Amino acid sequence: HEELVGLGAAAVGIEADVSDPDVPAAVLQKVGAELGPVRALVMSHCDGVDAGITDTTVEDFDRVFAVNARATWLLVRAFAEQFPGPHGAGRIVALTSDHTAGNLAYGASKGALDRIVLAAAIELRDLGITANVVNPGPSDTGWMDEAMLQAVAASTLLGRVGQPEDAANLVAFLCSELGGWVNGQLIHSNGGWHPE
Repeated sequence: HEELVGLGAAAVGIEADVSDPDVPAAVLQKVGAELGPVRALVMSHCDGVDAGITDTTVEDFDRVFAVNARATWLLVRAFAEQFPGPHGAGRIVALTSDHTAGNLAYGASKGALDRIVLAAAIELRDLGITANVVNPGPSDTGWMDEAMLQAVAASTLLGRVGQPEDAANLVAFLCSELGGWVNGQLIHSNGGWHPE
């Protein structure tokens, strides 16, 4: 928040638990009240638990789906309901993942997120809203140890680990006027990562 304001952007910080079904619409309302109607919705929220098919609990599964899938749908719906136009200026971008084994609820819920956003590309076309999904692959956001960083770099065609800026540049393009022709796509922005 402070960094955005320092760059001259209008910004408002909102701490929210999107597992609460009332929160997504409230977030869009608060942003709209403070900054005006929202023309681009970028979603990078997520929850996960390291558990597979046999050890994921029902409670964990439901919580992760509430955050990763249901909140995505509710955010997209609230965004569409408040979108002011003009036709062709609306943007939705969600970040996804392809990790499933050993993390069942996370991977499955990200698959649901993909389908929700891709459906939005079709269902919201009359509003002039584009909707795309970006899969950044493994990115160095602090969750990998040194051995994993080296393994990921070795399995990436560009020979390095993705940085947050790599996906952010694509998201910025998709939200721009130049990105207006890209719609209904799941784009891999991962440097050619190909796990063995």
